[in-house]
Amino acid sequence: MKNILFIALILSSFFSFAQKGETIIIPPSEILQQVKIDVVYLASDYLQGRETGTVGEGRAANYIVHRFHQIGLTPQGESRTWFQEFPFFEITNPHAPDKGRIEGKGKNVIGFIDNGAKNTVVIGGHYDHLGMGGSGSLHAGDPEIHNGADDNASGIAAMFRIAEYLKNSNLKSNNYMFIAFSGEEKGLFGSKYFASNPTIDIDLINYMFNMDMVGMLNEEKVLAVQGTGTSPAWKPILERKNLQGLNIKGRESGVGPSDHTSFYLKDIPVLHFFTGQHSHYHKPSDDSENLNYQGIVAVSDFLISLIEHADGEKLEFTKTKDSSEKKAAAFKVTLGVMPDYVYTGKGMRVDSVIKGRVGDKGGLKNGDVVIKIGDIEVEDIYKYMEGLAKFKKGDTAEVVILRGKKSKKKTLKVIFE
Repeated sequence: MKNILFIALILSSFFSFAQKGETIIIPPSEILQQVKIDVVYLASDYLQGRETGTVGEGRAANYIVHRFHQIGLTPQGESRTWFQEFPFFEITNPHAPDKGRIEGKGKNVIGFIDNGAKNTVVIGGHYDHLGMGGSGSLHAGDPEIHNGADDNASGIAAMFRIAEYLKNSNLKSNNYMFIAFSGEEKGLFGSKYFASNPTIDIDLINYMFNMDMVGMLNEEKVLAVQGTGTSPAWKPILERKNLQGLNIKGRESGVGPSDHTSFYLKDIPVLHFFTGQHSHYHKPSDDSENLNYQGIVAVSDFLISLIEHADGEKLEFTKTKDSSEKKAAAFKVTLGVMPDYVYTGKGMRVDSVIKGRVGDKGGLKNGDVVIKIGDIEVEDIYKYMEGLAKFKKGDTAEVVILRGKKSKKKTLKVIFE
């Protein structure tokens, strides 16, 4: 968690507007410094984890309004305000007579660059997170603030960077709408509501970019891009040399567990950007000091280059295959590891081994690459799931891995629990 005194100094120096409603002019700074300021504030304990419908969500929303106003955007929410309120619900106990249903209201924050164009590009990401934890948390201890620095203060900071660039650019063939969604962690409530109740003509939305967890770019600079099959325009654009030197890992499907899905289901081309899962995901340790800030800038600059290449006529939309693209086998056991979803090599690389679980007890380590489970050769994440599907609790299995820089092969034995 953040040092409380440090956060207090930031709040008093830069963000008193959140309490007083005053307009604050942040001194000019380098792009990297501004990205850090945005993430550190949004991922501070002061926002209490930004859970939808809470005081913390409201503080985050006020900060986003401040930044939109500072950049020079205009409001494009309900009745030309910055906000779009939406209802949400949460089932806390599915076995209770009333299913333990909690209802509330969240709010999207929407800014606009009006270039007088016919079509509009939507650029967004969610700003809500898990508050003190709850059902989505992977934290096993007492309730703690889940600050969500990567998930998704990183995406909002990248959105601000792109907005600043486009506001001062010569790209005028589209208007640009910037949406900070809430309710994503509870089930895409904010983006679903906008897609059904758009504040502009939805038929004039050209395409949508979604940034969700772009703060942990790894040494291999792998950027997962989902939705590459939602328009025939995407693959030629993505294949162009990018000055950021990113290693693009594309997936065609337009459906996934983030806000771009709500737009894809309205027949709008989408791309979703993601730098990968990690051991801090949905835990109190997802804090600002862990992020790769140069990586956030590189990702946002890459998106800017895509926007520049896509500048022009409205893009054609195409349907894609089922969200999994390959049917993942059902399985009743797990190794107790977090896969590296942006790994591009053969096998399934382990991003993080969960302490005390099957893999940990069997000797798996962070960075190991699983190449075989039982008699299944593991070529990718789907074959990994297929291998798990062969076993049930109590079974013993041989797991073949590659370990270390020299990829030394080892065979481990695990007992599924």
